[in-house]
Amino acid sequence: MDRIVLKDNRWLLAWLIACTLLVSSCTVGPDFVPPPPPATKTYTPEGDTGLNGLQRIVPGQAPEAQWWRAFGSPVLDRVMAQALNDNNDLAAARARLAAAREEVHATIGSDLWPQISLAGEAGRKKYGVALFGPSDISIAPFTYYTFGPQVRYLLDFAGGERRTVEQQQAFAQAEAHRLEALRLSLAGHVMAQCLEIASAKAQEAVLNDIIGEDRKNLALVRIARRAGAATRTDILSAQSQLARDLTLLPLLRQQLSAARHALAILAGKAPADWHVPDLSLSSLTLPHDLPLRLPSELVRHRPDIRASEARLHAAAAAIGIATARLYPHITLTANTLQESLRPETLFNAAGNTWALAAGLTAPIFNGGSLRAKRRAAEDAYRASLAHYRQVILEAFGQVADVLKALEHDAELIDAQRQALETAQAALNLARLNYRAGNIGVLQVLDAERLSNEARLGLTRSRVRQFQDTALLYLALGGGASSTKAAPLPCPGAVR
Repeated sequence: MDRIVLKDNRWLLAWLIACTLLVSSCTVGPDFVPPPPPATKTYTPEGDTGLNGLQRIVPGQAPEAQWWRAFGSPVLDRVMAQALNDNNDLAAARARLAAAREEVHATIGSDLWPQISLAGEAGRKKYGVALFGPSDISIAPFTYYTFGPQVRYLLDFAGGERRTVEQQQAFAQAEAHRLEALRLSLAGHVMAQCLEIASAKAQEAVLNDIIGEDRKNLALVRIARRAGAATRTDILSAQSQLARDLTLLPLLRQQLSAARHALAILAGKAPADWHVPDLSLSSLTLPHDLPLRLPSELVRHRPDIRASEARLHAAAAAIGIATARLYPHITLTANTLQESLRPETLFNAAGNTWALAAGLTAPIFNGGSLRAKRRAAEDAYRASLAHYRQVILEAFGQVADVLKALEHDAELIDAQRQALETAQAALNLARLNYRAGNIGVLQVLDAERLSNEARLGLTRSRVRQFQDTALLYLALGGGASSTKAAPLPCPGAVR
């Protein structure tokens, strides 16, 4: 009779386990679906085409992965490669991504798989009278030895553990996209410093030419003074113009030094340990065809948007985790031990013991805390969704700003060229009139000042056009993502 009861109990236990395993495949909470991209088709109200003869927009075209190659500078390519390889912030981001992925593996291993351990114990024990109640049994102290494996498995009844893995995977994806965003930002900073170097050198070259002309003018005025054709005031005016232009050189040289130092740090080097290659503005080529992702494509490629989407996914998984806590938890445990009072008989058959247990814990009353936490998770998801939408709007705004900036850069360069041509013609005429004695030196110096300002303005406008072109590549999210979240194993369906 005992054997029949035991057999029936085993069938009952097997049936219970089978039913629990069947039910444990369900996963409560919302299944995450990325929000649809905005319906907008263009970035600006006027449309996204045009610019000028030097550049044109190609809607629907994606930037190349190494977008900086569009500027046609081997020196820039080498500097960029070193920075992307040796930058310390980028190395730290790679390590954080690796840690996040290991956290996923750790969560899978601890939450979705049985935990098996091997335990051994040796001790000495003395039972008291309370163990056996009112009896004359007396047990002397004894030494005991145990050794054997133990198994513990938490049945994922409501899918809470799977949602935890899903959340960790979303965090790892967010780290991957943050790494790509940092990589894009680093490339942008390197490009900015290289353009700063090229700009400072170009302005310094123009300024040196201007200072050379100032010295010639001062010499001519002194000759005219000796011939009685100029006054002391004319000499002071020429000297003042030369001194004013000389004051601009230290500022440009400081700008150049600071850019070189910053570029060395971005490349992972101390400023004293790395010779920064000098870029000239003439060595850079202004890209003619500028790519422009459609707004719907930008949402799927900009790393900051993708990182925000991954955080939104994690917030959705948190709702599932909070929901699963409202359901019962079932834990299976099993062990088999070898027990003995002497070490030499530890593995005898007589000392073999085993145990199998199933435990169920269900929330009955908790003051509403579990449902409050679920509502809090839902509120956190709505906050993440609002943040995700705001990130998209800001990204669209950045692209729109850069497109307008490029359009205005083209207008500014045309205006600066006309101003330079007009100022140069006025200067030539002033010099002829000065030699003829029709005007004084002050009018010549004023014409030179306008011409010099126009020359420097044209140089700065060209640099600004390069800078805004680079900003367009950055606003579009760079090229194809080079950091993809590696697929991670997960038993059972997560979604």
